[in-house]
This record gives sequence, C-alpha cells and structure tokens, in this order.
Amino acid sequence: MPARFAPAFERYVAPARRHAEIWRTFLGLCLIGVIYVGWVYAAIRVYHRLAVWLGRSATLDQMAQATTPADTLALLSTFLGMALGPILIVRLLHHRPIGSLFGRASIVLRDFCVAALLVGLVYGLSFIPWAWRFDAVPRLDPATWLLVLPLAMLGLLIQTGAEELVFRGYLQQQLAARFRWRIVWLVLPSLIFGAAHYDPAVAGGNVWLVIGATAMFGLAAADLTSVTGSIGAAWGFHFANNFAAILILATKGTIPGLALFTTPYSAQETDGMAWLFASDMVTLFIAWALVRRALQN
Repeated sequence: MPARFAPAFERYVAPARRHAEIWRTFLGLCLIGVIYVGWVYAAIRVYHRLAVWLGRSATLDQMAQATTPADTLALLSTFLGMALGPILIVRLLHHRPIGSLFGRASIVLRDFCVAALLVGLVYGLSFIPWAWRFDAVPRLDPATWLLVLPLAMLGLLIQTGAEELVFRGYLQQQLAARFRWRIVWLVLPSLIFGAAHYDPAVAGGNVWLVIGATAMFGLAAADLTSVTGSIGAAWGFHFANNFAAILILATKGTIPGLALFTTPYSAQETDGMAWLFASDMVTLFIAWALVRRALQN
C-alpha cells in the first residue's frame, strides 16, 4: 500500500492498519475508561489505608484538590491506570506490539528531550512579561520542593505520558489508520482531549476558555506526532508545559500542592482572563513552531 502520509507518520500508523475497525477503536476507548476508573478506585482505597496507618486523613476530595505534596503525588499516580489501558488494549484487542504506541525508542527519547528543552525555555521566558503585571504567591518551601522534586517529576512523566498514550498514541493512531482526513485523526482527538478537561467547579465561567486552550494544545501535540512519527515530541511538550503549570507556577485553586508559587488569581476570575489565555496561546504557538522546526523530517 502506498504511503498516505509523510513517511515518518506512515511508519507510525502502519502497525495499527491491520485491526483498524471503528468498533475496535470505540470498544478500546470504553475499556481504557473502565481500566482507568478501576485503577483510580483501587488507588484511592490504598491511599486512604496508608493515610490512616500514618495517622492522617485522606479523602477523594483531598486528593482531587491536591493541596499538599502527598495528595498531589497520589493524584498523579492514578494516571498509571490511564497508561495501563492502551498498553493492554493494543495487545489484547488490536494484536500489535506495545511499542507501536510510542514509536521507535531512539526517536521518542530524542524528540522528548528536544521538545522539553525548547518548550521549557519558551515558557521560562514567558514568565518575565507575566511577572511585570502580577506578583507570584509563594506556596511550597524551596527545601521541601527540592526534596519531593524527583517524585514529582516521575509523577509528571506518568501523567503526561498516560495522556499522550491515549490521545496521540492510541486514538490518533487508530483513526489515522482508518481515515485519511486530518479533521478526523488530528482535530477530533484534540477536541476530545479538550472536552476531557471540562471542570466548571474549577474554571467557573471560564470553562470554555480552558477547553479551547486545551484543545489547541492537543492540536499542537497531534501535529508534532504527525510530523515526527512518535509521541516523543508531544510527550516532551506536555511534560514541560505541566512542569511549569504544576511544579513552578500553579493557578490558584487548581493543583497547587507541588508548586513553588501560585498565581494571585484563580481560574474562575474573569477580569483580564481573556488576555491571559491569549498570551498563553501565543506562547503555545511559539513553542510549537520551534519544536516543529527543530524536529521536522
């Protein structure tokens, strides 16, 4: 069969072509959801028992609010279930190697490192104009932050890797194996990715801005996957983005438990929020363009 995509993406999609029936993909997504929910339930039970043994309280609300390092690390650990889902499904339902979700190992590692470094640089520079307008609120003691940093980075690797495995390594790959149209295999997974972040309790009236911004991030990640033929660049992009948003400067009321600083505003506030989202989109575009230029085959 002649290549329908760029060579790198064609090689990435090829293993999914043998069992690319829509019913398999839909069933696979449902099973991934079941596995994830089951894992989260088990993780909550384990965390609660561990907390009781240590003489502290631990509830689902505490884990979801992630106001302490322990609660945040527990929350990030639940994404192991999300990663386990596609790993099992591609073997049992699609009968293809687990490694096909990632792409070639050498490319994944190279692209992850390049993307993480470039995006980290761009996001670091973007803090400068932000600091001219706002004062960051100290959150975690620097000594404590350094102490938990290795576990925090591992948690972020798990969380971002799990989401990339589902949305770029499974859904985008399966849809591209079935459909040629970019609106199906590039846009649709990105819209679903954005919708999965629907949380009016946190974002309030800005929830659609959050969904739109998340969907735009999904588009950038999906495009990088189509250009490079692996999830490495998208994973590195995602990791650097969440490192900045969870470990450095967390938005007040989101996931502050591991952050050095929080913003003086919450995601629910409307005053000036459109400007903030617009500046975030400019930063996202610059980061995406730099990574794409550096890694485009």
